[in-house]
Amino acid sequence: QVQLVESGGGLVQAGDSLRLSCAASGRTFSTYVMGWFRQAPGKERDFVAAANWIGNTGYADSVKGRFTISRDNAKNTLTLQMNSLKPEDTAVYYCARGPKYTLSNSPDEYDYWGQGTQVTVSS
Repeated sequence: QVQLVESGGGLVQAGDSLRLSCAASGRTFSTYVMGWFRQAPGKERDFVAAANWIGNTGYADSVKGRFTISRDNAKNTLTLQMNSLKPEDTAVYYCARGPKYTLSNSPDEYDYWGQGTQVTVSS
């Protein structure tokens, strides 16, 4: 019923920036936590960032200071601003809907997922 569609991925060089967006159908946001995850080739899906509806945010240590998550509940959109990109950031990035209110970094607590958008960072 709920659909999430990511966009904004691409091929960039190290040090560049990208802005990922996630558009949701229906009433996806409300009080739900929204998050970004990523999965690199041959690796497990990792937490990137999450935001709840009152502005609390959480980030993986690997992206702190470089990535910024934001949301617009009225527009049902989620954004990940990625700066100072590194080759290690190369992955498919997914947006997902998580639990209500409380931030979570566990994929098990997210119930709806987008199809993903590819981010490739060259050296």
